[in-house]
Amino acid sequence: MKLLMLVLWFGLIAFAQATEIEIEYKSWISSSDKQYVETWLKHGVKATERSLGVLQQQTLPFIIEPSLFASEPVPWGSVQRGKPDAILLQVKRFTSSRVLIKDWTLYHEIAHLYHPLLDHSDFWLAEGLATYLQNVIMLENDIFNVDEFRTRLISGLSRDVKNTRLNKGSLKAVSEQMWSLKAQQRVYWSGVAFFIEAEIALQDIGNKNTIRTLISLFQQCCKNSAIPGDSNSGRLFIANLDKLSKTTIFSNLYANYKQRQDFPYLSKTHIYSLQPLR
Repeated sequence: MKLLMLVLWFGLIAFAQATEIEIEYKSWISSSDKQYVETWLKHGVKATERSLGVLQQQTLPFIIEPSLFASEPVPWGSVQRGKPDAILLQVKRFTSSRVLIKDWTLYHEIAHLYHPLLDHSDFWLAEGLATYLQNVIMLENDIFNVDEFRTRLISGLSRDVKNTRLNKGSLKAVSEQMWSLKAQQRVYWSGVAFFIEAEIALQDIGNKNTIRTLISLFQQCCKNSAIPGDSNSGRLFIANLDKLSKTTIFSNLYANYKQRQDFPYLSKTHIYSLQPLR
C-alpha cells in the first residue's frame, strides 16, 4: 500500500509539472479542425518535453491563424516573447493531425523556448539550435527514422553552401540583416553546423552530454536568469553551455563561427558519426 501511495504521489508531481497549453484562434475554424489542432499541439509539446525536459513555464499559449489557401500544412510560425512566452502558428484548414504531426514547424518553435532571446547578431545561434533540435526531437519521437534525419541535415547544409556565396560577410553581420538580405538559409544552417561540430566534439572526448541534454539542463538552471536580447546574451548562453559540459568546446567554436566568412565544411561522414540520442 505504501509503495502504491508513493507511485501515485510521484505521478501527481509529474502531472502538476506538465506544461498546459492554451489555444486562441484568430478566425473561425470548424470543430473537427479544432480537434486536429489540439491533438497536434498536445503531441508536439509532449514530444519536445520528452526530448528536452519539461518546459519551465506553467502555461504555453498558442495563437492559431487558420488559412484556407496555404500551400503547406504549417506555412510559418514564430515565438512571441513575454510572460509567458507564446507561439503563433498559421495552419492550413482541413489538415489532419496525422499530417500536422509530421511537419517540423511546431517542434522548431517550441525548441526556441528552451533558450533565451538572443541579440540580432546571434540569430544564427538561436535559429541553428532550433533547427538542429527540431530534427533531434522528430528522430527521437519516431516521426522519421535515422536515414531521414541524416538526409535532412545533409540537404540543409548543402543549401547553405549556395546561400553563403550570395550573402558575403561575417556570419555576425549577415545575421543582423538576415531578413533584408534574405539570408535565412545561411544563418539557420551555419548555426546547425555549429551545433553538429559541438556534438561531434563532445562525442570525440567521451563527454556524456549531448546538445539535447545540455539544453535541457540550461533551461532548468539558467534560462530564467538571462537578460532577453542583451548584446552579450549569445556569449553568456555559450558560457553556460561550457560550464554545464565542463569544456571550452562551445566558446572556442563561437569565437570562430561569428566571424566566419565562409560556410564550414561538413562531410557525410560527419553527419553519419552523429549520435544525438544518448
